[in-house]
Amino acid sequence: MARAKSAPKTKPKAEPVPTPELGQPDHPLTRVELWKLELRRLYEAATPAGTRFRYALLAFDVFTVVFIVATSFMPRWPVIGVIDVILGLLILADFSARLFISRAPWRDLMHPVTWADIAAIISFLAPIVGEGAGFLRILRTLRLLRTYALLVRMRADSRFFRHHEEVVIAVFNLLVFIFVMTGLVYETQHFTNPQVNHYADALYFTVTALTTTGFGDIVLTGTAGRLISVAIMLAGVTLFFNLARALLHPSKVRFPCPDCGLQRHDADAVHCKACGIVLNIPDEGRV
Repeated sequence: MARAKSAPKTKPKAEPVPTPELGQPDHPLTRVELWKLELRRLYEAATPAGTRFRYALLAFDVFTVVFIVATSFMPRWPVIGVIDVILGLLILADFSARLFISRAPWRDLMHPVTWADIAAIISFLAPIVGEGAGFLRILRTLRLLRTYALLVRMRADSRFFRHHEEVVIAVFNLLVFIFVMTGLVYETQHFTNPQVNHYADALYFTVTALTTTGFGDIVLTGTAGRLISVAIMLAGVTLFFNLARALLHPSKVRFPCPDCGLQRHDADAVHCKACGIVLNIPDEGRV
C-alpha cells in the first residue's frame, strides 16, 4: 500500500513585538512619520533597543544630579560652563523628542515634570541667554520621577526589585525629596546665610530637619527659611512613615486576580483576599 504523504510541517511565525503605529496601513508613511515611529520605538516600545535607551536616560539623569552637587563645591571654572551648555542641549534634545512623539502635546506641556524640564533647560543654558537661573537647576531632579515608566521593565529584569518593589520606591521617594529640599535650601540661603556655604551644609540641615532632630547649629534665616523648615519636617514625617511601613509590612507579590482583578497578594496566598477565588501565583523560589 502506498504510504500517505504527510502534510509538510510549517514553523509558526513569530509574532512581532508591538510598537506604536502611525498612519493608515494602506498609505505609506512620510519621512516625518517614520522619524516619529522610530523615536516612539526608543521611548515606548518593549524592544531591547528601547529598553537600553531608557536605561541610558536614567543613567544620564543620575549623572546630572551628581554634577549639580559636585559643582557646588568647585570654583566656577570655564569648563563647568561648557559642560552646563552640553547638558542643557542634551536635555533640550530629549525634551523636544518627547514633545514630538506625544499624542497629546498640550496636555503634556501642563505636566509639572515638563515644567521641571523647561526650567532645567533654561538653567543649564543660562550662559547663552545671560540669566543666572541656578536655583531652577534643582528641578532637574524631578526628571528622575519619569523612571517610574520603567517599573514594568525593572520587574522583568530584576528579581530583587520584584520582591522589594515597595521598599525601593519608598527609598527612592525619600532620596528625591532630600535632594530637592537640599537644593532649595542651598540656592535660597548660600548668598545670605553664612552658615550655608555648600551642598554639604544644606544636606546636613535638611536631614536634621527631616528627622526633627534640629541641633540648631545651622538655622535658616527669614520667613522663607522658616517655611522651608516647616515643609521639610511635615513631609519628612510622611516619607519616613511610608518607608517604615514598606519595611515592616510583609512583602506583596504582583499577580492580578482572574476574578476581581486585585493586583497585590501575600507571597504565600492561596485565595484572593478580596473575592476568595483560588489563586495560582507562580513561585520563583527563594534567592
